[in-house]
Amino acid sequence: MQSFLNEYLPILIYILLCILIVLLIVICIKVIKTMNKLGKIVDDVDDKVKSLNGVFNIIDTVTDKLSALTEVVSDSIILFIKGVFKKRKKKIQVNEEEDDE
Repeated sequence: MQSFLNEYLPILIYILLCILIVLLIVICIKVIKTMNKLGKIVDDVDDKVKSLNGVFNIIDTVTDKLSALTEVVSDSIILFIKGVFKKRKKKIQVNEEEDDE
């Protein structure tokens, strides 16, 4: 029994190690192929995103212009309303002064 283990156990271990090495090589090759495909996909997506940058820049410019326009409009409306209330306040003060005299 002892001689059987001494003779055949190292052979069995070597065979299993060879199978393991072959499997690892196959897995590495598949991983390399997958990484190459993934690199192509990433490059394609990057190109498509770059092509959309122009659209996003146009949208950004338009929103900036609209924001500036709405700010000007709201400021003018606020100034108009303040002017109306100031005129009323002045009329009320003038009327009160005339009543006091």
